Amino acid sequence: MRRLLLVTVAALAFPAAASAHATLTRTSPAFAERLARAPASVQLRFDQSVEALPDAIRVYDTEGRLVSRGTLTSPQKLSVDAPVHRLPRGGYTVRWRVLSADGHVVSGVFTFGVRHRAPPATEAFGAGGPTTGEHVVRWLYFLALALVAGGLGFRLLVVRGPLGPAAQRRFYRLLALGSVGALEVGILAFLLRAEDALQLPFVDFLYGDLSPLASGTRFGAAFVAMTLGFALVSALIFLAWLTDRERLLWPAFLLALGFASGLSLSGHSAADVGSGWASQLADWLHLAAATLWVGGLLQLAFVIWPLEPGMRRRAFLRFSRLATLLIVVLLGAGVYLSVLRLPRLADLWSERYGEVLLVKLALVGLALLWGAAHHFLVRPALERGAPLFARLPHSLAAESAVGMAILLAAAVLVDSKPPPQRPAQQPLTRSDAAAP
Repeated sequence: MRRLLLVTVAALAFPAAASAHATLTRTSPAFAERLARAPASVQLRFDQSVEALPDAIRVYDTEGRLVSRGTLTSPQKLSVDAPVHRLPRGGYTVRWRVLSADGHVVSGVFTFGVRHRAPPATEAFGAGGPTTGEHVVRWLYFLALALVAGGLGFRLLVVRGPLGPAAQRRFYRLLALGSVGALEVGILAFLLRAEDALQLPFVDFLYGDLSPLASGTRFGAAFVAMTLGFALVSALIFLAWLTDRERLLWPAFLLALGFASGLSLSGHSAADVGSGWASQLADWLHLAAATLWVGGLLQLAFVIWPLEPGMRRRAFLRFSRLATLLIVVLLGAGVYLSVLRLPRLADLWSERYGEVLLVKLALVGLALLWGAAHHFLVRPALERGAPLFARLPHSLAAESAVGMAILLAAAVLVDSKPPPQRPAQQPLTRSDAAAP
């Protein structure tokens, strides 16, 4: 948690520091550029004079071998040049650090490829893997999505009517917590991923160049789009509360679901071998169904049940019908993605990704049993007019807790890399069969 705190402080410090130090304006090769032939050198150009530190530019191949040979500085000190050995086909990582005119050390990382796809900056040589802190932040982000998207969905699709003043206040407080959380936790997640890629001491990280991650990776593009999108969602929710016009919640709901697709468009379902539009759509449906289900449970357990006694029966029955559809979508999309990423059954217990998936499946199974009890035992009794069960609110809160645990397992799963797909066996040709 100390590292999370440090990175948060770094985020607050960036605005004050960003205008003072030297800024990288151009690189050759460019960020994530795929070159047809090997370059003679790697060059950086800045908007003000800089001083090259020892080994200011270091170029590594995928095995971690240093392939650059010292650094040269231009007479005007606006550019730094590092000759490289003759580079074979492959991906390369460039790590650089220079001393700005204001005395700050400015650092960064980017990648390029020679007749080969450049690795993402988040997978540059030396980058750290996902940490426990990143798992927790990803989980908090999923919870924020559930609060805002699931809360809006519950209000618009299930309740569909006026709420009392106390319930209305708590509803908007949960929405505000979700929408602000999606913004702030999203920024923290980006900074943590950048810190892993840059691998810099805290003081140098304050002046690190984040542009290769923000503009040169799927993760960075999704971060920018989702940050702007949830800022708009927050504005619509605030206007709906301020003007008491709940119809503004509809565009906020649709935008929240739409921008949540940024996670699907930047994750394993978009970047891994074998991925395509079907895997991205399935991933988004899986995420949308989970957030609507968990967010609806939280609204039912902590808004309707304690503050709207007259609405409990109707809200429970309507949400039970919606939850049935959400569970079908959740299971269907989840099974498809599991088969796509783990085509061999043995991967479930032989690969770390499979082990995490087993934990998630166990939690989903528990949630299904809980939901089935509500659907097949509680719901028919309520439809017959039976009195509300005294322990039902505790049961709803417990089901919500299981749902949040599922989101935690999903956060770890998203940050885990699926095992590489094995190439399909090519059929033997006649010439192959005749060869000795």
